[in-house]
Amino acid sequence: MLVWIVFAAVGLLALFFRNPHFFQDVQFVREKLKRRSRILKYMQTNYSILDRFIDAEKEHPHKPFILFGDETFTYRDAEELSNKAARVFLQSGLLKQGDTVALFLGNEPVFLWLWLGLVKIGCSAALLNCNIRSKSLLHCFKCSGARTLVAAEELQDAVDEVLPVLLEQQVTVFILTDRCRTADVQSFKDKMSQASSEPLSKDLRSHLTLRSPAAYIYTSGTTGFPKAAAISHAKLWQVASFPSLVGMNSDDVIYISLPLYHTTGFLGFASAIDRGITLALRSKFSVSQFWNDCRKYDVTVIQYIGEIMRYLCNTPKKPNDRSHKVRLAVGNGIRADVWRDFISRFGNVKIREFYGATEGNFGLINYCGKIGAVGRDSFLHRRYFPHAVIKFDVETETPLRDSYGLCIEAAKGEPGLLVSEISLMAPFSGYMGDLQQSEKKRLHDVRRKGDLYFNTGDLLRIEEDNFIYFQDRVGDTFRWKGENVATTEVADVITMVDCIKEANVYGVEVPGHEGRAGMAAINLTEGLRFDSAAVFKHVENVLPAYARPRFLRIKSSLDVTGTFKHLKMKLVAEGFNPNQITDPIYFLDEKDKSYVPLTVDKFNFITSGQIKM
Repeated sequence: MLVWIVFAAVGLLALFFRNPHFFQDVQFVREKLKRRSRILKYMQTNYSILDRFIDAEKEHPHKPFILFGDETFTYRDAEELSNKAARVFLQSGLLKQGDTVALFLGNEPVFLWLWLGLVKIGCSAALLNCNIRSKSLLHCFKCSGARTLVAAEELQDAVDEVLPVLLEQQVTVFILTDRCRTADVQSFKDKMSQASSEPLSKDLRSHLTLRSPAAYIYTSGTTGFPKAAAISHAKLWQVASFPSLVGMNSDDVIYISLPLYHTTGFLGFASAIDRGITLALRSKFSVSQFWNDCRKYDVTVIQYIGEIMRYLCNTPKKPNDRSHKVRLAVGNGIRADVWRDFISRFGNVKIREFYGATEGNFGLINYCGKIGAVGRDSFLHRRYFPHAVIKFDVETETPLRDSYGLCIEAAKGEPGLLVSEISLMAPFSGYMGDLQQSEKKRLHDVRRKGDLYFNTGDLLRIEEDNFIYFQDRVGDTFRWKGENVATTEVADVITMVDCIKEANVYGVEVPGHEGRAGMAAINLTEGLRFDSAAVFKHVENVLPAYARPRFLRIKSSLDVTGTFKHLKMKLVAEGFNPNQITDPIYFLDEKDKSYVPLTVDKFNFITSGQIKM
């Protein structure tokens, strides 16, 4: 009753102030509260995503669950195959209740059978990025606490590289093949084909609660080694029920080409179970096959990250661009210009941009469809899901505080750090085996003494119309000439020049100067040469002087993570020294009104202070 009184009171105020999005704001908060209530109910009965899958299999056993290539797996198929996988683990005698198994494979149906099978026997999975190798692979495996590794057949070379270390630590290694070429590893598929598909006793997972870990998903590793974020069964419910907030229903077919080892891909899998729908899975994103797949599988919902949408828009136009059934696109990171291009070219697809983090306890959704925004700020949302955008010093990477030691809320239009309250309803589980990094994400005394908030590590801004926009990631933003430079904004601007296909912007130290000078590693558009004068003219017209990249480094390709996020650490460390970098480097020359080649002499003049910046 109290909730509805609050809604009514706020409604009268909104009508008074003529908020055109009031009813959308109310509806969004109402749906989030219903989702919270639903998860609380599930927590009381320990009803997990696995339980939902088992119920869905009973409701429609012959409904297609996974479409992969030319194969179709029904809900009954998935139930039986996951039972087989579970029995292989049980018969190995290696696992006990609560153990973790590391999965090292790409997008294929067996990934899903393995996860379901592990939960059926009361265990969890660490989802390793299938692109990591050597030290990074060992680091991620160690973080998980696993004593068993299951790897794809095509990744056996990567496993062999670290196998001596794994064997020394008495780790059991399975390869998803019928026969292994190495005596020190075991095959898995032959054992799975011989195992029984009969259901397993629920007693095997009787110890699990919704606070138990369902999986460990790793951060992208753009700023160092990936960190393992614990995803509880309750958090998985939150992730799974998220797409329903933007209108996904039980008749949809969702297309996943993003990695299942990443939150975005796993979200699609979990939400398919929640809604009881069909999932069309691709081993890896293909720009040339994307729309063909959508037509082949009658896809109605697609998942995206910003780069995917840009790749699709950069393909040559075709007469059948609008010949598809896709009605909804759910994802994050799409640029405003790409957003406009996408709906103009591919039709009236509802784009629902969201904001969230793998380890985070809070999320935003742009339920109004405002191009460029990630969500809206409203009294109701803050009331029931406490969060704030606070003033932040990007140089010291610390929040600004008042004389009482509390954080200061950022003004409208001012970029600030997004923080969200940590509570029983919005917990932060931390990183597996990394207490120091976990504590860095906890922020004390934010709005009152003794409170505790999650530090998202992201800078956002709230505009006068209460729409929220992503600004940059902490650590990516840098200061130059006393001003904050947002790398994402600069990258968006310089990629508007025809000759620049993509850009990775970062700050580099210059001797004798405070802060960091802007530098961009760029990849040229195929068939076009670098037009130094045109680039200079564009950045001069659009960017303030402090935000203009001082250096441009032309690369044949830009290094990215498995989810297409640019890697910056190595570029920052390499700086702009032409003695150590073989790529062409250009320097912003304001006298010549152009970007000019950075010679060794010019480099020496800059570092000695003879050329002023």
